[in-house]
Amino acid sequence: MDKKLKTKSKTKSLKPNKESSTKLDVDLWEQNEDRFTICEFIPDRQANKSQQNIKAAATSGTVVCPGNAEALSLTASGSGKDAPVPQLSTTPTAISIAGCASGTALVTLDPDAATIEATEPERGNWTGRFDFLLSLLGYSVGLGNVWRFPYLCYNNGGGAFLIPFTIMLIIAGLPLMFMELSFGQYAALGPVAIYRRFCPLFRGLGTGMVIVSAIVMLYYNLIIAWTIFYMFASFRTQLPWQNCEPEWSTVHCFSYVMADQCEAANGTYYLRKCYNSTAAEEHNITEKALHALKRPPAEEYFNNFVLGLSSGIEETGNIKFSLAACLLIAWVIVFLCLCKGVQSSGKVVYFTALFPYLVLVILFFRGVTLPGANTGILFYLTPDWKQLANAQVWGDAAVQIFFALSPAWGGLITLSSYNKFSNNCYKDSLIVAFCNIATSFFAGLVIFSIIGFLAHELDVEVKKVVDQGAGLAFIVYPEVVTRLPISPVWSVLFFVMLLTLGLDSQFALMETVTTAILDKFPNLRQYKTWVVLFVGIFGYVGGLGFTTNVSRDSVHRENNTLFILNKCINILLKCFKNYAKWYIR
Repeated sequence: MDKKLKTKSKTKSLKPNKESSTKLDVDLWEQNEDRFTICEFIPDRQANKSQQNIKAAATSGTVVCPGNAEALSLTASGSGKDAPVPQLSTTPTAISIAGCASGTALVTLDPDAATIEATEPERGNWTGRFDFLLSLLGYSVGLGNVWRFPYLCYNNGGGAFLIPFTIMLIIAGLPLMFMELSFGQYAALGPVAIYRRFCPLFRGLGTGMVIVSAIVMLYYNLIIAWTIFYMFASFRTQLPWQNCEPEWSTVHCFSYVMADQCEAANGTYYLRKCYNSTAAEEHNITEKALHALKRPPAEEYFNNFVLGLSSGIEETGNIKFSLAACLLIAWVIVFLCLCKGVQSSGKVVYFTALFPYLVLVILFFRGVTLPGANTGILFYLTPDWKQLANAQVWGDAAVQIFFALSPAWGGLITLSSYNKFSNNCYKDSLIVAFCNIATSFFAGLVIFSIIGFLAHELDVEVKKVVDQGAGLAFIVYPEVVTRLPISPVWSVLFFVMLLTLGLDSQFALMETVTTAILDKFPNLRQYKTWVVLFVGIFGYVGGLGFTTNVSRDSVHRENNTLFILNKCINILLKCFKNYAKWYIR
């Protein structure tokens, strides 16, 4: 949609073109409400497609050349000292100013004397401040807050871990987050375009961010596909992983329900069979049962039925069509939510960003009422102050901050680039950082209350059942809900929560990729739905490789490798870039 923009009285330095002393590169800054739009006339040079193609109407003003006290007239047409402003379309045109052969000229546009008309589709903005704030919150508060932070807290000194985590948040995470938010908001460009415009020497930074986001986008949606699979599997009266089913279980599958029934009959449960006291004594079953390998049904269900894991990465096996179908559903959901860009995703996040908090509150009140919950919570919170002297603890805190706030991925720059120019991104970064650490801490209370209950049920120590990552979400928690009344309800609630947490992060990852494409080819903005569809098809086809029999190992390996490489390289280059700018100045 074309848009008329009124100019304000502005002064701008004009430097002569290297190829001609009378041709000047002109930067006109036009103010549109609370945003500055850069309109550049670049003579004798290939058009920069990442910038706005504009058409200038008749303009008047004055020009002051070096060593010339007299102000020259700048009008729509004229001769001699008058300088014409030609009609400009998609091809930049030179502006010749008589009498300005060298040095720097100052141009002052008369107020209300000029209008410019945008000839390319608008980039778009968030329709409301809370659209951006909730999208940013959803992007920052993700799966890692639920399944990674609680384990790190337990493994690194309990409550004492909050000290290095908070310090790393203040000195590293929050400054980087604010820098990227202000960076994107000021320029209204994605990672690739912004670095090419701001510092061409480091344009590879933006490209690297987009490439990493594109790769992560492929396997992150697979985790969403797992949650969809479990969500559908939960819609039945008895959860499928409640018992050791012959279809997917091995002899090492240990059903605690069957074991309790066997012990009640004065027998011994061993290798999925119940032996009476006579047979157990005759074959020394009791001794063997004490040292036998035991896997809970939820673990074998996830590894053998859902994933169908192979013996190694060299045996990829075939595509699991059930996972491929769930992956397709995940990509369809993402496409429908992003087909109109931030205008559509900004409305969806009101549910996807807030629903997890509702579920966490429900699970918290249910968890703390379970037997053994207090043991798990104390295990989670009891501080071990000696751990603060361990460098590994501080390293884990720093890594978790970058997992949580997601700087150097490109998502922060992308989301903030759709903000209004005057938005208070500093306040937004403080709100999101505080919500992130509060959510992580609260999620730990929920998870460890449930883990404490499981340890109580199994009559083992808490550290025997604690886990992180996919093991916590798809093995430990599913095992817990089988022991609760109306277990399908709790299972559906949990996996819908994981689904919404994953979708928020996926929205930002995919928006980073599509924004990079649209900033590079702005004429495609009017076909944004088709661009999103193309990226979605690419993502689905690329993600099919993760639905084979090595999916879990591939995702874990890909996640750790990409994360470490991306963070180290991008953050070091950012620091070097800032140092170089400071040194040059």
